[in-house]
Amino acid sequence: MGITESLIGLFTTVIEEAGYLGVGFLMTLESMVAPVPSEAVMPFAGFLWFGGKMSLWLIVIASTAGSITGSLLSYWVGAYGGRPFVKRFGKYLLLNEHDLEVTEGFFNRYGEKTIFISRFIPIIRHLISLPAGVGKMRMDKFLLYTILGAGIWNTFLAYMGYLLGENWERIRSWGEVVDVILIIGIVGLVILFIKRHLNRHKHTTPSA
Repeated sequence: MGITESLIGLFTTVIEEAGYLGVGFLMTLESMVAPVPSEAVMPFAGFLWFGGKMSLWLIVIASTAGSITGSLLSYWVGAYGGRPFVKRFGKYLLLNEHDLEVTEGFFNRYGEKTIFISRFIPIIRHLISLPAGVGKMRMDKFLLYTILGAGIWNTFLAYMGYLLGENWERIRSWGEVVDVILIIGIVGLVILFIKRHLNRHKHTTPSA
């Protein structure tokens, strides 16, 4: 059994034993720096909904509450610890400084809405709250985008787990495809925005 399969087995055991608290706990870790992908947590919860052992709404509430908790903890680490904290303790938290730099660049380039967008992008969603904290993003906006993004993403994954039933693990491979499509789409929108901005600047610049 590989590492991935072992981790998934651990996640499913936590959910089976702790129920909604297990879902919330795992999603708290997912929104921090722990290697707990939501694609390996939420579809299984959806499968339990399929089997009548869980309620969709309680799954969504528990998972979103966990996402908010983890995001807030990361935000505070960024706000009060910043990059020095990452440099000193990152290796103990499986936090890669390069990944943080990429995430910071993503946040600085595209603004506060990245808190919402990042929920659909792997790696970025684990780290995005750190630069938000470093930048002292307004808490009301941070919470709004986190709740919206996490709520939509968690509901989608749980529902896919329900639809797939006993084949819920297939969502992992589908999730990779969806991630790629989303990234391509976002990059395309960014390129389009830059082109429009440059064209507008060209038209408004007075000729010599």
